[in-house]
Amino acid sequence: MRIALIAHDGKKADMVHFLSGFKDRLLGADIRLFATGTTGSHIERAGFDVEKLMSGPYGGDAQIAAMAAEKKLDLVIFFRDPLDKHPHEPDVQMLMRICDVHNIPLATNLASAKLMFKQITTDLHNGK
Repeated sequence: MRIALIAHDGKKADMVHFLSGFKDRLLGADIRLFATGTTGSHIERAGFDVEKLMSGPYGGDAQIAAMAAEKKLDLVIFFRDPLDKHPHEPDVQMLMRICDVHNIPLATNLASAKLMFKQITTDLHNGK
């Protein structure tokens, strides 16, 4: 299972808190985490192994979109901040479009991410 993690600046703490709630389920599971640079640094400091890509505004969102287009991802979690403007919004829209085109699950808020992670981690621990 290959999961990409992205969070806008106002949502990075939410991402770390979210992952921390699943830490026990993630340990020992066959899951590889990828993240944009700054988000990845926050995740790494929380004790997770994560492969960091470029920062979102410098091409990290596009790198994750390319991985999705090449079927190198199974899930994308992108905690967006809908109340703030982002200079790289075209990259964000492109990533969301790529996930839709290639049928890759995309969680853009805490509620959908929790549902997806609960199912995935349950399936992995049950050998599915």
